Amino acid sequence: MKLKTMTMKQLALPVTDLGMVVVRPSVRRSSRRPLNIMTGVLLGLLLFLPWDAFAHVFPDHSDPRVGSEIKDAPSSVRIWFDGQLEPIFSTLQVFDSSGKEVTHQDARVNEKDTAILEVSIPHLPPGKYQVNWKALARDGHLTEGKFYFTIK
Repeated sequence: MKLKTMTMKQLALPVTDLGMVVVRPSVRRSSRRPLNIMTGVLLGLLLFLPWDAFAHVFPDHSDPRVGSEIKDAPSSVRIWFDGQLEPIFSTLQVFDSSGKEVTHQDARVNEKDTAILEVSIPHLPPGKYQVNWKALARDGHLTEGKFYFTIK
């Protein structure tokens, strides 16, 4: 029995300029259709998810303002966040320049607006003060930070 040899052109296989055979996987279009449909459905569902439920909370503004120099000592420090806070584990502390805590240790999430974290402080003398905060978002993620203000 004699085998007949055929050239690449006779086999009708695509060949590159370097004479290499181009092999393409034989995937039928119909086998990709369910995957494309599932991908489209998942992307569509992602558009309708309540994205605020997955967000961390970050400070929007504060009183006294971050880095501010104020003339009169405040009676409290308040931070407004961009989302709702969980009262548990959300803390706010104020320290003087020697590192001593000067708050009344009554940090709390405001009952009327749960996006506000506040703490009362005694009348403070002039100096630089550091505010440390930790905020637990409704999604369970904890964020924290610090800022300074100065009383002249």
